[in-house]
Amino acid sequence: MHVQAQNISADKIIATTDLSNYLNTEVKENLGEDITEAKLAGYLREKFQQRYFYNYKNLSSKFEQYNSVYPQIESHHRQRAEDHLSKYPGATTWKLPFNYLNGQPVDAYALRHLARQHKMLDIAFLYNYRNQDSQYLDYFTSQLNSLNNAFEAGNYETIEDGNGVYEAFRSGYRVLNWLQIHNMFLGEEDYSDKDQLTTIATLLQHGQHLYENNQEFTPGNHQTRGMSALAMLSILFRDFEGTEEWYAHSMQLLQEHLSAEINADGFQSERTVHYHMSDIKNYFYVFQLARNSQIEVDSVWEEKLKSLFTTLAKIAYPDGSAPVFSDDTDAPWAEKNDISGAMTLGYLLFDDPQFGFFATNKVDPDMFWYLSKEQLLRLETIEKQVPEFGSLEFPVTGYYIMREGWEKGDMMMAISAGVDDEKPDHQHGDVLGIQAMANGRVLLPNYQVRYYLKDLELFKNSLVKNVALVDDELQGKDYRSNKGGSGFGKFATLPTPETKVFKTQAELDLFVGTHDGFSEIGVDYTRKVIFVKNDFWIVVDAFSSEKPHDYKQIWQGHYTSENNKGLLRSTFEDGSGLDIFQLKNIDGIESSGARGKQWSVVNKKAAQNHRFLTILHPFRVFDARIDENSDSPVIAGWDLNDPLWKIAGKNATAITKDRKGFFFSTEGIKIDTTELIFETPTDIYFKMKKGQIHLQSLEGKSINVQINKDSELLKKLKIAPGENTVIN
Repeated sequence: MHVQAQNISADKIIATTDLSNYLNTEVKENLGEDITEAKLAGYLREKFQQRYFYNYKNLSSKFEQYNSVYPQIESHHRQRAEDHLSKYPGATTWKLPFNYLNGQPVDAYALRHLARQHKMLDIAFLYNYRNQDSQYLDYFTSQLNSLNNAFEAGNYETIEDGNGVYEAFRSGYRVLNWLQIHNMFLGEEDYSDKDQLTTIATLLQHGQHLYENNQEFTPGNHQTRGMSALAMLSILFRDFEGTEEWYAHSMQLLQEHLSAEINADGFQSERTVHYHMSDIKNYFYVFQLARNSQIEVDSVWEEKLKSLFTTLAKIAYPDGSAPVFSDDTDAPWAEKNDISGAMTLGYLLFDDPQFGFFATNKVDPDMFWYLSKEQLLRLETIEKQVPEFGSLEFPVTGYYIMREGWEKGDMMMAISAGVDDEKPDHQHGDVLGIQAMANGRVLLPNYQVRYYLKDLELFKNSLVKNVALVDDELQGKDYRSNKGGSGFGKFATLPTPETKVFKTQAELDLFVGTHDGFSEIGVDYTRKVIFVKNDFWIVVDAFSSEKPHDYKQIWQGHYTSENNKGLLRSTFEDGSGLDIFQLKNIDGIESSGARGKQWSVVNKKAAQNHRFLTILHPFRVFDARIDENSDSPVIAGWDLNDPLWKIAGKNATAITKDRKGFFFSTEGIKIDTTELIFETPTDIYFKMKKGQIHLQSLEGKSINVQINKDSELLKKLKIAPGENTVIN
């Protein structure tokens, strides 16, 4: 449906000589009858300096501070600017196929980034680094005009082509970048009144195009980026007739995105740290501009925006970084995310010292330009408070955090047990996958990706995740590259997870979950993770089937096999490391890798049913490792199958310490004169303390137990999944 809400057209760029006709009545009256281009440009410069994030007249001092705070930034901008200048003429083409200046073909990925105009911003910086050399300013105006000419001629990539130059995400990013460039050039003599008005006319056409083509809510960050840009335009250019409708509409849609895509648990629905932080910026630009102009926004904004920062604190590793979740793309192959810049921004917005814990004395370089002088001064004295968050869950998003504490060497694990039902495009094949940190090291990593890399499909799927697999099945099925051919791709099918238990308490955390990823080949699968606080994790991967299959665990990291009993070890330069110890017989371990990363595959072949019972034991020093030469090793002070405990069951296993223990597939436990008898083979945590028996189910279903004392029946119990009970 074509919507014409005001005089500004989405189908043409207003001539600079006609631009005054589109001003609202109040501005027209203030400016009088004879509104020349010079008069209009002067008026709009004055208003822009009042409304934008900083006054263009202070550019020189702000630029000097920027280079002082980020001493390596000049080379970054120069490299990017020169890359763009070497590839495209000012009057470039906007429709494939066409070639770079060197004759090589431009691909879809590159065109999309040209449309965002990221590196045009670097060229504006280059203008300042090279003593206001006008060729760089002229290059900007030439490229902007080339897009306008392509638009009016209909010679540009459309949304139907898959690489739409005016698609909301690309158009929105272009607006953000061009607004900053416009402000950087406003005080320059070479940026004539006509140039300035041409930029404004172009931005107005962009605004109306965003308005008309985003009438209905569409899930995802693409529309959010576009509506963020539209809201910014409506605030900065509110002198023009009808921009108040842009503002109302964009703010309504953005609020719908806040409500629909910031889950009730505080996580951005696409389940990645990268897109989570990108959304923070989308909302921040509008929030900051509105506050600068004393425009009141709905309280939902502040609540939801703050929740985005709180979520980053909740998922953070003890060293202040964050795990890699799905399509995190800032640093390909990196094993964690830098969230310090985002959290510094959160500290400045909300004065929360828990955010200050992660903050540094500078924000990310790109955000420097959107903060006031007063905000930047506050970074000299950051109030820091250790976060109060312990082990916790994001039940809607499906992330589960097991945390020891906030000292840098503390243990922390993240479990991924969710798939977004609306837009799982960025989801990887890591359902029930885990990541872990201890001793300041990422022990079980996940890896960041980049869309244009040829092996994106490999790095999105299960071989590079800490998951369990069956036969040659991977979790992600039917991988499809996007229509435009930019490299991005997604899976048509992913397993559906179900969390049975997540329980956290002083001594241990318990997660029990399942997924249906192997149901088509007749295999039921459950993963349990038990965090024995301060000591280790126990991972139980249970498979059952009517037919034999090959069952596998995948572990990321650089490991060597330490003995023939299933002990894998990775060590770091300071001597700390991780032992992965199999408590059940396996049939072999194979290693593979790519891009400098490595993974080990633990195999159990041709079995109907199998349970991997695995200890993940981080050690700080050599003497704390699992002794690879021992027949009955001690694991962080815990004994394996100590004969003091009598356990029944063909496949029963016990990990005990003093008078407490974890028992797996047990049908009965006896110590001294106390005996427990289970109706079916059961996983249970048992502790005797001060004349009491403490039991916790480690099952995702209810269990029945009979307790005898001195061969006499003491009690019969039914224990709910994951629940505790105490018997005197």
